[in-house]
Amino acid sequence: MISRDDIFKYIQNKYKVEPDYPWEKYANFAALRHKDSGKWFGLIMDITGDKLGINSNKKINVLNVKVRKEMIGSLRELENVYPAYHMDKNNWVSIVLDYTETLDDIKSLIEESYELTS
Repeated sequence: MISRDDIFKYIQNKYKVEPDYPWEKYANFAALRHKDSGKWFGLIMDITGDKLGINSNKKINVLNVKVRKEMIGSLRELENVYPAYHMDKNNWVSIVLDYTETLDDIKSLIEESYELTS
C-alpha cells in the first residue's frame, strides 16, 4: 500500500511541487499542479469505495492522473485502476493507493500525467 505522503515526497523530489489544498469543504483533497501554469497533473482524495463502484463505504485514498486515451482500456483492467472519480473519464483514471503495492508501480503514470498536462 502506498501512502499519500509517498506520492508527495516523490513529486517534491522530481518536480519541486508541493500539494495544494484548494477546497475548504474537502480539506484532505490535494491538487498537484505545474508550477508555471497551475494546471493539475494529479489529485489525491480520500473517498468512499462506493464512489468508484467498489462494494465498500470505507474511505480509501485515490490518485487521479491523466493518461493517453489509448491506454485507458488496458489500465482499467488492473485491480487498482478505475474510471476517474469526478474527472473526465476519457482522459483520467483513479488509482487506489490502498491497493497499489509500491510507488514504482505508478511512477510512469504520474510522469505521463505531468507531461500530458504541461
